[in-house]
Amino acid sequence: MKNESKERQHKKTSESRVHFATETSGAQKSLAEVNGSVSVPMDGGYWKTLLAYLGPGALVAVGYMDPGNWITSIAGGASYKYTLLTVILISSLIAMLLQAMAARLGIVTGKDLAQMTRERTSKGMGIFLWIVTELAIMATDMAEIIGSGIAIKLLFNIPLIVGIAITSLDVLILLLLMKLGFRKIEAIVATLVAVILFVFLYEVLLSQPSIGGILRGFIPDPDIVTHSSMLYLSLGIVGATVMPHNLYLGSSISQTREIDRSNEAHVAKSIRFTVADSNIQLTVAFVVNCLLLILGAALFYGTNSDLGRFVDLFHALNDSQIVGAIASPVLSMLFAVALLSSGQSSTITGTLSGQIIMEGFIHLKMPLWAQRLLTRLLSITPVLIFAFIYHGNEAKIEGLLTISQVFLSIALPFAIVPLVLFTSDKKIMGKFANKAWVKYTAWFIAIVLTILNLWLIVSTLQEVF
Repeated sequence: MKNESKERQHKKTSESRVHFATETSGAQKSLAEVNGSVSVPMDGGYWKTLLAYLGPGALVAVGYMDPGNWITSIAGGASYKYTLLTVILISSLIAMLLQAMAARLGIVTGKDLAQMTRERTSKGMGIFLWIVTELAIMATDMAEIIGSGIAIKLLFNIPLIVGIAITSLDVLILLLLMKLGFRKIEAIVATLVAVILFVFLYEVLLSQPSIGGILRGFIPDPDIVTHSSMLYLSLGIVGATVMPHNLYLGSSISQTREIDRSNEAHVAKSIRFTVADSNIQLTVAFVVNCLLLILGAALFYGTNSDLGRFVDLFHALNDSQIVGAIASPVLSMLFAVALLSSGQSSTITGTLSGQIIMEGFIHLKMPLWAQRLLTRLLSITPVLIFAFIYHGNEAKIEGLLTISQVFLSIALPFAIVPLVLFTSDKKIMGKFANKAWVKYTAWFIAIVLTILNLWLIVSTLQEVF
């Protein structure tokens, strides 16, 4: 009996190992040049192991505090003081759940979300999904490109169209960094995130916000739902926070660490520490977004200032009639530095996301440098054309941000629904499939976000036309 029991146990263990070991057989690895390139201690202490896993979360987090978030967060504070802090909190919790699911998908299956989606769809549907997702990448990149171009103009007085063209060189920097190792990219992005955090922390401290008002802002206010303009701005904050390309990115870069998929304990450990890294970095993004809203509330609430553009914010920080005695050119320049840091860090991750989507959906076979250049050109060309047509009219160029949010809203369900489906499927995920509460919460989020984004699309189009 003992021998039979051991045999059954051995068979069960072997089957489990086969499940994890054969997932990626014959398939191209996601971001193959860095996949599994970072070694992690097998038996190290908690802090040593966590340090080895820290990094990918920073690349994901920058997408949650990119220039596309800035206008909505600061406008939220300027219009409704601290009330919408609760919206930022809810958005951040949603992001943490979705990114944890994306990381778990990549670690368990050895495939990213694009690869998994393409594998389970027809060729025609795969091409359709690639087009939708590629438009989302382009839309995401628009905010970063415009933000970086404006920051370059504000800092160095370079024409906007030239500043936008300069951002196309980012791809060359990324090519160099990839040769130096993925940890170098993580370190640079983390440094840029730290710059953004400390700039806005400094500016918020100078603005002397109401601590009591901030704490009350995290208590949900019924007016958010009943007040139409407040609801619209809240949806803008959610839409600018939860973006589809981050789910593809997270499912891929979670695989940059060494993973022994023949060992369930090691897979579980990888998931635990990767999710910890993601939550730590997304907490930083949450703090940055809160700081942006608090800055808007402390400096601009009740001033009737026009804060619809980055240039308006830049000049307002140097206008004593608007922000009072703390106004100074230093505040304006720090804002521009943070904007440039945000744009540059986000374009690195946007280019990586573009590569992941191209390889996953259409199995593009071409040199890596050509892939990244093509991805960058697809993103920057529409902005350059628009900038050339409306040369000298920065308001029109920044108006592209509104259009980009519509594309993001359209693409979001096409990323969230497959993610929930795959991570809830025990045939795909085995024992690492979503627990019941995670699955139902994720479906609720997916349905609510889809409905809200459809409403946001209709409302935005009505304003535009």
